[in-house]
Amino acid sequence: MLLDSLPFDLPVQTLHLLLGALLGLAFGVAAQISRFCLRRAVAGEDGVDRSALSVWLVALAVAIGGMALAGVMGWVELGDHRYLSSSVPVAAIAVGGLAFGIGMVLTRGCMSRLTVLAGTGNLRAVSVIALFAIVAHATLKGVLAPLRTSLGAIQYDFGIGSLASIPGLAPAVALGLLAVAVLLAHRSGARVLHLVMGAVIGLVVVAGWAGTSVLLLDDFDPLPAQSMAFTLPWTDTLFYAIASTAVPAGFGVGVIGGVIVGSFLSAAARGELALQSFSSPVQTLRYSAGAVLMGFGGVLAGGCTIGAGLSGGANLSIAALLALGFIVLGAVVTRAVLAPRGAAVPAE
Repeated sequence: MLLDSLPFDLPVQTLHLLLGALLGLAFGVAAQISRFCLRRAVAGEDGVDRSALSVWLVALAVAIGGMALAGVMGWVELGDHRYLSSSVPVAAIAVGGLAFGIGMVLTRGCMSRLTVLAGTGNLRAVSVIALFAIVAHATLKGVLAPLRTSLGAIQYDFGIGSLASIPGLAPAVALGLLAVAVLLAHRSGARVLHLVMGAVIGLVVVAGWAGTSVLLLDDFDPLPAQSMAFTLPWTDTLFYAIASTAVPAGFGVGVIGGVIVGSFLSAAARGELALQSFSSPVQTLRYSAGAVLMGFGGVLAGGCTIGAGLSGGANLSIAALLALGFIVLGAVVTRAVLAPRGAAVPAE
């Protein structure tokens, strides 16, 4: 157990909190610099943004390749993690993924992007996050939980939980995605710095899985293996904020705090701090609707564009890849409906 070799003695929960904060800090800086966001990549104001997509694919390729190497080296052990289950709640993932994809177009950003924006002074993002966290918590444990459990009961057994179980597939997928990313970057003129930041984000995902599943594993007080995500961490942060004497802060709370601090520091250093708010009641309504859809959808789908799409996708999890596919589908269709015939998505 590597935990015994650490040169300090702190509770495992505290170590998870600190790890989450450190990784969140790195993610916040990298995402703020690169404007990392899947919504912008696949359903931006002008449709697909090849530059943003190349950065996102670099992150995914590095995460997949890193997880494959970490698995061989024994640095990651996910055991029976839900992402590796062969029985997949297909109905919940389909409904949740589509809802999240619709929501992130309405709010003009996925939850990771909105968290980064909140750290730079965007009050629209702060409002969306608050409503998102409330609805997500209601879907997990509140009035919307019965609907979640009903949809979650509709399962399909794929026989395997992850495509990474197919020998040699993970490295091949990683290399293929990296090649596509390089091609897109070349054609779009993507900045090298942004591509490097994408790679950093991919490594942060791997470090999260490695840190929580092996490095900080306590056999006597095991905590769940997890990595970068925003749906459950925001519900944890909300619950911790209102009941900190009853529940301890863990990895997810650390991630959220780290991302906000990291994005703030990066924006401050780059002169990009700016207070922004809603410009009209119509815009407020649109963003609020998107927040509700993302809060509900993120829980049903088993994660957001980062939790399922990047952290789950790093494992080539069938459930996570399905969630990512439905999120992209929901976003692309919504963008087409809001801006038909190639018109830009309206700012309102």
